Amino acid sequence: MFTLKSLPFNIDALVHYMSEQTLSLHHGKHHQAYNDNLNKLIENTEFISLSLEEIIIKTYNKSEYEKIFNNAAQTYNHNIFWQSLSPNSEDREMSSRLLEKINLSFGSLDNFYIAFKEASTSQFGSGWIWLVQGEKELEIIKTSNANNPLPLNLKPIIVLDVWEHSYYLDYQNRRADFIDAYLKEMVNWKFADSNLD
Repeated sequence: MFTLKSLPFNIDALVHYMSEQTLSLHHGKHHQAYNDNLNKLIENTEFISLSLEEIIIKTYNKSEYEKIFNNAAQTYNHNIFWQSLSPNSEDREMSSRLLEKINLSFGSLDNFYIAFKEASTSQFGSGWIWLVQGEKELEIIKTSNANNPLPLNLKPIIVLDVWEHSYYLDYQNRRADFIDAYLKEMVNWKFADSNLD
């Protein structure tokens, strides 16, 4: 059975960019519901002893397990999202190793920011924007609804949640402003660096 992980920062720590109300609803209601639903769905099944990652891989693209996949993937995606955020300025300092990989993959840090924002603003409807590691380079990918990079054999580095519940109370329909705040004021590059091979 899975327990909702606590936020890795105080609920008011990002108040200038993500309100306490948004975090309370997003983490305490939406994320909690995915976690609780998953526990109910896997009770007395073959999935009860598996990790989130294993459940996601085993249920991906299988219609009979759609509800299990959606709730497992959303639980996992949110776990990565919260860790991708930090109120601490030292966590937002990019390591030379990560910067080198970004430069190799995108040409420059500015090119990365442009590509990430383009992917985030062009995602139609609900979904996630991921910086992932493939066999060699870093990539930006978009996934709809609950989908994530694991079934694609890609390793998540950081993620941005672009479901409306992640930003609407604070930014209304200004998704681009939320993306800017994420990239400039909230993203946890120390967590990203820890995920690099």
